[in-house]
Amino acid sequence: MALVSKKRLAHIVFESDDKWSKGFDLVLLLAILLSVAAAMLESVAEIREKFGDSLYLLEWFFTIVFTIEYGLRIWLSRNAKGYIFSFYGVIDFLAILPAYLGLFAFSINFLVVVRALRFLRILRILKLSRYMQESQLLYRSLMASRIKIGLFIGTVVAIVLIMGTLMFMIEGPENGFTSIPRSMYWAIVTLTTVGYGDISPSTDFGQFVASIIMLMGYGIIAIPTGIISSEMVKENNRGKKRACEKCEAKIYDNNAEFCKFCGTRLSE
Repeated sequence: MALVSKKRLAHIVFESDDKWSKGFDLVLLLAILLSVAAAMLESVAEIREKFGDSLYLLEWFFTIVFTIEYGLRIWLSRNAKGYIFSFYGVIDFLAILPAYLGLFAFSINFLVVVRALRFLRILRILKLSRYMQESQLLYRSLMASRIKIGLFIGTVVAIVLIMGTLMFMIEGPENGFTSIPRSMYWAIVTLTTVGYGDISPSTDFGQFVASIIMLMGYGIIAIPTGIISSEMVKENNRGKKRACEKCEAKIYDNNAEFCKFCGTRLSE
């Protein structure tokens, strides 16, 4: 009977295909959103002065809730170690870590350290990714296109280095381009079409080169979007049913990368 009860509890915690499991997910979603909202409100001085004690108690309430959830997932997982070191296991651990670290952060700058640790509670928003299938699609698409994106970033760095060096030679220190790194900063700002305006070319040739960089920026911005979009289409078209090779659990989410029960990476 105990085994059946534990199996049922595992279904509620890890799945979302019946009333109880959906209710469990809904409660966790609400707790995540409220805990993040509380952390945001605490950063407002007026609210912190009036409701600081209440927000502190509320924070520990959510910490206890997430600690119980984390313990349940470890206990109910068929492979506890696999879950702990999986992506979601790490996120769940980070969701409760700041509150406990704040209890032991003894130093000269005690108050500053504790305050910084407590604002790490914003990381709890990452727990939402478990309940959003679209986030799984985006994650898998990013991983599938990581080599192309890496090559793209390498190309951009090369362009920035060349253009920065060229502008340093054209404009020189008298126009604000005091070094190649400083000129590369200007090239990055210009290429990304941000344009802070703290450095600008003064010579005609420098302005001509700057115009070319600006036009290149509009074309470059579209490249990573196209890469990721194409991978998202591919991932979205993969509609095959799978089962975990390690624990043989059925995977209902076609875009899942890790087994919810044991944390094992799923094969393609």
